[in-house]
Amino acid sequence: MNRRGFLGSLTAALAAGGAYAWRRANQAQSPPLPEGEIAGAGAALGHRLRVADFPQPTETLKIPVVIVGGGIAGLSAGWKLLKSGFADFVILELEPEVGGNARHGRNAITAYPWGAHYLPFPTQESRAVRELLADFGVLVGDPFAARPSYDERYVNFAPQERLYARGIWHEGLWPQAGARPRDLDQYHRFQALMADFQRRRGADGRKAFAIPLDFSASDPDLLALDRLSMRDFLLQQGLDSEPLHWYVNYACRDDYGCRYDQTSAWMGIHYFASRDAHARDAGDDDVLTWPEGNGWLVERLRERLAPHLVTDALVWRVSAGDRAVAVDAWHPRENRSTRRLAHTAIWAAPVFQAPRVIRDLSPARAAAIGEFQYAPWLVANLSLRGFPEERRGAPLSWDNVLYDSDALGYVVATHQQLTAHPQQTVFTWYQALCDGPPDRERQRLLETPWKVWAERILSELSRPHPDIRALVTRLDVMRWGHAMVRPRPGFVWSDARRALEQASGRILFAHSDLSGYSIFEEANYRGVLAAERVLAALN
Repeated sequence: MNRRGFLGSLTAALAAGGAYAWRRANQAQSPPLPEGEIAGAGAALGHRLRVADFPQPTETLKIPVVIVGGGIAGLSAGWKLLKSGFADFVILELEPEVGGNARHGRNAITAYPWGAHYLPFPTQESRAVRELLADFGVLVGDPFAARPSYDERYVNFAPQERLYARGIWHEGLWPQAGARPRDLDQYHRFQALMADFQRRRGADGRKAFAIPLDFSASDPDLLALDRLSMRDFLLQQGLDSEPLHWYVNYACRDDYGCRYDQTSAWMGIHYFASRDAHARDAGDDDVLTWPEGNGWLVERLRERLAPHLVTDALVWRVSAGDRAVAVDAWHPRENRSTRRLAHTAIWAAPVFQAPRVIRDLSPARAAAIGEFQYAPWLVANLSLRGFPEERRGAPLSWDNVLYDSDALGYVVATHQQLTAHPQQTVFTWYQALCDGPPDRERQRLLETPWKVWAERILSELSRPHPDIRALVTRLDVMRWGHAMVRPRPGFVWSDARRALEQASGRILFAHSDLSGYSIFEEANYRGVLAAERVLAALN
C-alpha cells in the first residue's frame, strides 16, 4: 500500500531502540564525507526581486498570452492551450529547467527526483490529469472510465513501503509488533471514520472531500473542520493512541510539509478521504511513479511545449494596462531584459512572489497573499556504488521510512527498473522542516552548510544501514525555501485563499497555491482552468 493507504496493524512508539542503533552506528570512526554540493540557484536569483535593480528592456515582443512560471501549473496551461489549437503563447521560467518542485536530475546511474516523486491514480473529478496521462500513454483506453487501465511499467512495483523501528524493518508504514488492543481499536475507529467521510455527499450532491478541492461540498459542518487542527480533531474523537497520532502526523508532514498540530483538520481528513479512484489492473492504493518521479511527466510536457519555453528568464515586472499587459523578464546570462506585450498574462508562479512583481496589485489581493505561508523542504540525492547490506525484517522497498526521525525517509530511484537487479543506485532523501515557524526554519535551511546536512543525513541512514558511508560516492542537496503552501487551520476555506481564485483583469492566477496545498492534480487543475479562461476571453 502507498503512503495514502491504511495498514492493518499498529504499535507503540519505539524511540529507545532507534537511539541505541544510532549510538552503535556512530561508535566506529566515520569515513570522510563524499563529494557533493548544494544544487540549484533559483533561491539566489529569486532574491534579486528584493533589490529590483534590473536593466530596462531593450527588446519588445508582442504575443497574445504570456505564462509566468514553468512548474506543473504553467506547463498544464500551455498543454491545454496547445491541445485546444492555440499556439501563440510563451512560458517564462526562472530556472534553467522547467518543472517547479517536480524537477529531476540524472547521472550515470539513473534519473532521480528533486521533489514530487509519485502520482496517485487520479479521481474522476481530475479529468484533465486523466487526459494528460492518456496523451502520454500512461493511461490506456478511455481516460474517463470508472476503472481505467494504466501501463504497468508506470505502476509502482512491489515491495512498496517499509518502516524501520527498534532495529527491524517492518512491511508498511506502521510497526507490526507490540500493538495493544486499545491501539487496534482506535485504529479501526479512525479507519471507519475516514471511510464515512469518503462516502459522504454534501447537500449539493458533491463529495465531502474531492480532488480538485473546488469540487468538494461546502456544508457548514464540513467547512468548520478547517478551524481545527488535525491533532485536535483526533482528540475530540477520543483518539489518543500514540501510534495513530504518529501515523497521522507523518502523513501531514509528508504531504503538507507541516505537523498535524499545524494542519487544518479539513485538510488532514482530505488526505485519507479524498482518493477514491480505481484501476482495472492494479490495486486502488497503487501509485504511478518513475525513476525521476513526476519529472517524467515534466519531460513529456517539455517535449510537447519546447518551442514555447524560455528558461533562465526572471520575470521582474508585470504591468497591466487597458489594451495590454507588459511582462518584463531579465536574462541573467546576457544581463539584459526583454518585454512582452500580451492580451493576458497567466501568473503560474508561487503567489508569494506576486506583490514584488505585479504593479498596481490591488490592496485586497496583496493582503490576501500575505496570509499564505510556505513550508521549507530539504531533498538530497545520494549516489551509491552498491546497495547497503539488508539485515533484519522487510526487504528494500520503493519507500523506506525511519520511525523516530525528523525526516520522511528515502525512495529508491532504481526501483522501477525492468532489468535485472542493478549494481548501483540512488536514494532520494526527504525532510520537511516544520519544528518551528516557517520563516525560522527557512533561515535554518538556507544558513546550514552542505557539510552539516550531509553529516546529518548519513548519520540518520547509518542506523538502518551501518555500511552506507562506505557506499555513497556523491551526496547533493537541494533547498526548497518555499516548497509548498501550508494548509494551516483556518486557511484552506478562508476568504484570503478564495480571493485569488477569482479572475480579474488581464492577469490570471494559476498555481496549486490557490488550492491551499500542493499536489500535481491541483496544479494541473489551476493551469487548465486559467487556459480555459484565456481561450474564452480571446474568442
